[in-house]
Amino acid sequence: MCDTLVIKCKRALEETGLKRVVIAGGVSANKQLRADLEKLAKKIGGEVYYPRTEFCTDNGAMIAYAGMQRLKNGDVCELGLQARPRWPIDQLTSIQK
Repeated sequence: MCDTLVIKCKRALEETGLKRVVIAGGVSANKQLRADLEKLAKKIGGEVYYPRTEFCTDNGAMIAYAGMQRLKNGDVCELGLQARPRWPIDQLTSIQK
């Protein structure tokens, strides 16, 4: 898991020209991932940011529960969304313009 995330972060940095990575959520508590990303940042002259471990929670279960409650209450949304697990980075909208 760590190797895959580091490879993807490295590729994203190379393709965007950026030098900073922010890692958050439950995965950011992984000590090996933190160490590997620190190595990557040092190698490319970049920086990696993440919250303190006590703030690295995975709230997927909480989101699923909230969704279930809304569905049970008949609160539905007509918007459609197609999941794209391998969304090409060049098709994402940049927040730096």
